[in-house]
Amino acid sequence: MSKITIIGSGNIGFSLAKGLVKSGQYLPSEITLTRRNITALKDEADLGFIVSDRNSEAVATAEIVVLAILPQQLRKVMEEIKYAVRPDQIIVSVISGVSCIDIKSVLGQDTVVVRAMPNTAIAIGQSMTCIASDDASEEKISVVERLFETVGSVVVIQEDLMTSATALCACGIAFFLRAIRAASQGGVEIGFHAHDALKMAVQTAKGAADLLLQTQNHPEGEIDKVTSPKGCTIAGLNEMEHNGFSSAFIKGIKLSAKKAGGLYND
Repeated sequence: MSKITIIGSGNIGFSLAKGLVKSGQYLPSEITLTRRNITALKDEADLGFIVSDRNSEAVATAEIVVLAILPQQLRKVMEEIKYAVRPDQIIVSVISGVSCIDIKSVLGQDTVVVRAMPNTAIAIGQSMTCIASDDASEEKISVVERLFETVGSVVVIQEDLMTSATALCACGIAFFLRAIRAASQGGVEIGFHAHDALKMAVQTAKGAADLLLQTQNHPEGEIDKVTSPKGCTIAGLNEMEHNGFSSAFIKGIKLSAKKAGGLYND
């Protein structure tokens, strides 16, 4: 009997599996990975994971089931596994825009459902994962929290904030990557070779993030340390703001949150 089954073993599913093994919480032989095309899981099988293309069988033997598929695939998969799901299992959904009620409407009202929204930095163990449930016990939520702490940081939030978490944390990876890309292009404009400009922009962005993580200071406090009167930093910041930098970023996050809420129904 496997302890955990991950349905849809793409980037997020397999990254979680690797994180759980690396942390020592699970052995590869205690994790089942499923995929429609089982030949795509050859490398995972070679690492000792159980692989399967039979979702119902994989669910029936698990203590925790992670649904890591596209929203458009969910209903078909739930119809496939609903008779194998047990009330003592924890169903973990990493699917954007799908509520606990949506899942219970198919799998049964006594199903324990916990939602988790990681981001693609899960691949290097640096995810920001938000977790929520409608009525799961603190004990069950803590179990899921420990799963995702193996691949980054975790915050437990109210379920009605999960689409917002998708925009800020999951979509947010792309927003910050685009900001780094823009910084590197600015570097090329002022004279650096592309590879040097990108390296400088990436490390500067990492330094800024680590500065806040390690000092727990507010961004504006750190900005004030860099901006001197009539200086070059404040001139650059004000030029960006005049062109709508913060406003565009905020509007993008708001639109992503609105879109994330409709993925399942669309």
